[in-house]
Amino acid sequence: MKDDGVTMEPHAAPGLADPPSDRTRRLSARQRWLKRSLDLVVAALTLVLLGWLILLGAAVSALAHGGSGFFVQRRVGQNGRHFPLLKLRTMRAGPSGATTVTTALDPRITRAGRVLRRTKLDELPQFVNVLLGHMSLVGPRPDVPGFADRLTGPDRVVLSVRPGITGPATLAYRHEEALLATQEDPERYNREVIYPHKVRLNREYIENYSLRNDLVLLWRTLVGS
Repeated sequence: MKDDGVTMEPHAAPGLADPPSDRTRRLSARQRWLKRSLDLVVAALTLVLLGWLILLGAAVSALAHGGSGFFVQRRVGQNGRHFPLLKLRTMRAGPSGATTVTTALDPRITRAGRVLRRTKLDELPQFVNVLLGHMSLVGPRPDVPGFADRLTGPDRVVLSVRPGITGPATLAYRHEEALLATQEDPERYNREVIYPHKVRLNREYIENYSLRNDLVLLWRTLVGS
């Protein structure tokens, strides 16, 4: 799900400041260390090499939308804590209370925004989130409040890791906006079909975690497979 939002300060979601309490398998201390090391190295190199592209995209976005080319939106992260997710702005401001489910036909998306979304350049600022420890390169996508922070039982294992820029659910639904555009009720379809499937994929990713799988998922993201 994608939607432009407003600046928020990170804080804990009510009742979810502590890690999930079920006994579902989680990453070991060694796996967490290796995963974080990969995050730091790749995020730092990406920002050094592609920082100019982020600034260029922000300039294009600023010209298209007016004001800042960046936007910050509150998302649910590890252990249910909220954090400010960084992106390039791709949409005009919508009315208060507008849906957070975005389809390919959403009129709020500008012409420049469509290019940024199609090429995934709007996601590049999230490498800053990775560097700051809000996110990982690979993991469940961070959702807006109202989804991940309502997980219960074994599904709460999804909150035991940092959310990712890419992951198995992200790849499975790389054309999610086009799929939602074909539905009579996109919000309901997302809630009843897509989101539960994403939760299952993310649980499988965590319960069968390996650094090799992270590398495979990163490669598949780069080559678009």
